[in-house]
Amino acid sequence: MIRLQPIGIVRNSRQAVEDDNWGGIVSEIAIEEPIGAEGLAGIEEFSHAEIIFYFHQVEEQKIVTGARHPRNNPNWPKVGILAQRGKNRPNRLGLATVKILRREGNRLYVEGLDAIDGTPVLDIKPTMQEFLPREGVRQPEWATAIMRNYW
Repeated sequence: MIRLQPIGIVRNSRQAVEDDNWGGIVSEIAIEEPIGAEGLAGIEEFSHAEIIFYFHQVEEQKIVTGARHPRNNPNWPKVGILAQRGKNRPNRLGLATVKILRREGNRLYVEGLDAIDGTPVLDIKPTMQEFLPREGVRQPEWATAIMRNYW
């Protein structure tokens, strides 16, 4: 058994789970004690961070462990849940690379976090060039189609 304790909560204008139009959403992540402001010290020197969060509104019966059509669109190929970024994942973990706007004490303000208001944050890591792919990224056409209106 793995037990995780959220380190903070997302606050933003998105109340409902939606697949698209995340561009321009500014989120505040309030980091709770005992981590608090000290745990964020220096993060503002990075341009981006990776946010690991929990899809807390996904119901157990909607979890997918096998293959499905992305966004349930039969025009796209049936692929495994681990070959997609859908929210109905076995462990309900989300990951987003966000732009850091600023830090104010225990609050981190970011853009590009596709998590709704009230989402528990499990971890934050600064994005470092050396951890990014060294070569070009390849993806299937259906993935490009999904992302057309995402941001």
